[in-house]
Amino acid sequence: MRKILKNMTQNKSTSPGTITYIGDEKQHNVKIKMISYNDTAIDEFDVTEPDKMNELKTDKNKLYWINIDGIHDVHLLEKTGNTFNIHPLTLEDIANTTQRPKYEEYDEYLYYVIKMIYFDETEKIIKNEQVSFILTENLVISFQEREGDVFEPLRNRLRQNKGRVRKMKSDYLFYILIDAIIDNYFLVIEKIGDNIDVIDEALINNAEKQMIHKIHELKKEILHLRKSLWPLRDVNNALYRMESSFITGDIRIFLRDLYDHTIQVVDTLETYQYMVSGIMDHYLSVTSNKLNEIMKVLTIFASLFIPLTFIAGWYGMNFKHMPEVDSPYAYPVIIIITIGCIIGMIFYFRRKKWLGKSKQHKKKEK
Repeated sequence: MRKILKNMTQNKSTSPGTITYIGDEKQHNVKIKMISYNDTAIDEFDVTEPDKMNELKTDKNKLYWINIDGIHDVHLLEKTGNTFNIHPLTLEDIANTTQRPKYEEYDEYLYYVIKMIYFDETEKIIKNEQVSFILTENLVISFQEREGDVFEPLRNRLRQNKGRVRKMKSDYLFYILIDAIIDNYFLVIEKIGDNIDVIDEALINNAEKQMIHKIHELKKEILHLRKSLWPLRDVNNALYRMESSFITGDIRIFLRDLYDHTIQVVDTLETYQYMVSGIMDHYLSVTSNKLNEIMKVLTIFASLFIPLTFIAGWYGMNFKHMPEVDSPYAYPVIIIITIGCIIGMIFYFRRKKWLGKSKQHKKKEK
């Protein structure tokens, strides 16, 4: 995170439109894959020379999806921008992984950026990356930070010609790519809901000290998701209502459904945020009650020994003329008095209900 902030600070001194990668350091090579299709045929191939991406678009009757895994290669972004006439300011935003979700319309394309969030089953953590889209008349370009995404079911639908995707225009492909990312939000939020249930149940059984760390980590995850999802609601609402040559009338109803899904995700996340805050308050209440129980026990023991200490201190005074000291019954009388004090205080505490309910009283309530 510090490296990202440092890169952002350094980028402030550069002129607008200067492409500077802002994100985690990447070591892997960039991979470019292209899919061309129509309702009768589909082709997939890897692109090794970015300069020739436009040359591969030979058939005007086909739609094209170019997926670029790796945006840390600034020279590749520059070549891609020159090939498809992408504005330098857009390329600058693509290379900046700290972008908020947004969309921008230019004369030749529509630019859209979103956070792709998924749960890593191996590391058992939530990961996210920035995904940018360029939409033109017959082309969609997706820019990802690294290899691996949630688009594999979509690729299978294209290969098997299932649904309407190969019969629709590029704006429908643009829509289902975003829809795949948002649908995966539900899976991630479901994992968070499961974690909340586990922590809540564990808190009822035993509020351990390490539980505060789990609650804190869960709260951080929800806040991070909220930061990514909250602006997406307004973006998708504006996308649904916008008038653009890149969005046909047939797609608007799907964009409205996309906005509805975003609202559901945000509302669920808000609910989970309140639940985690409630769990935190519950944890503090449980630990406070435990501390009160401990203090109550210690106070009772201290109270029981106060009269005993008084008696021992009274007869421990070094006076020669104390009538009780010479009496043969003094010792057993003092023992009886001390025991009587303890029993009397216990009965008094029970009457005041300072010792809690007795077992017999609890059985009667049951």
